[in-house]
Amino acid sequence: MSNFKITCSIVDDEPMALNLVESYVEKTPFLDLKHKFSSAIEAMEVLKNNPVDLLFLDIQMPDLTGIEFSKMLPKDTRVIFTTAFDHYALEGFKVEAIDYLLKPFDYAEFLAAANKANTWFELVKGKRESILSKEKEFLFVKSEYKQLRVKLADVLYFEGLKDYIKIWLKDNPKPILTLMSLKSLEEELPETQFMRVHRSFIVSLHNIDVIERSQIIINQQRITVSEQYKSKFLEFINNNSL
Repeated sequence: MSNFKITCSIVDDEPMALNLVESYVEKTPFLDLKHKFSSAIEAMEVLKNNPVDLLFLDIQMPDLTGIEFSKMLPKDTRVIFTTAFDHYALEGFKVEAIDYLLKPFDYAEFLAAANKANTWFELVKGKRESILSKEKEFLFVKSEYKQLRVKLADVLYFEGLKDYIKIWLKDNPKPILTLMSLKSLEEELPETQFMRVHRSFIVSLHNIDVIERSQIIINQQRITVSEQYKSKFLEFINNNSL
């Protein structure tokens, strides 16, 4: 998985175990440690708003066990359990843990489990890329008695004018004018590439240059994000922010 790192956190109430797993994560090139916690309660508060891909999670902890905590995690967070007690193995696999490390474990055992996680995330990423690759690459639109083929990658934004739409393209100072409503066009566009941000505008998410408060700048054109569409747009920003 080139240039892709699995974000991870560690939860263990034993300081020595916490530090050992941290040292193993730091020497594993495809893992990116975001947090370490000495209790599940502490982890729960942070991970609720800052989820990670993978959690190295001790099972037997005070207040909240690792098994209980794993059931509260976001659906996209996977778990590798770490524990000194082998009788938890069945419970661990019931909650679809990627692996189960029995303490004391060495780096070779840790790496084998981490590689399982890496393989799983590669498969998930591959499926997502496959889905994206099947999305539409172009549209045919009628303009001046012709059917024009418009590459979606070249579209900056669509501007609605009553029953007409202006299609603004890269490297083209004049828009294409076509008889169509924004609503019907919106249903035809892939959601991962375009978003309605105003009753008169659908923008290409890949071609946004600047976001300034409630305005988007694309190719020097300012487009206001209206209240009706603001929450969805903010969700897109949050999901794609570092």
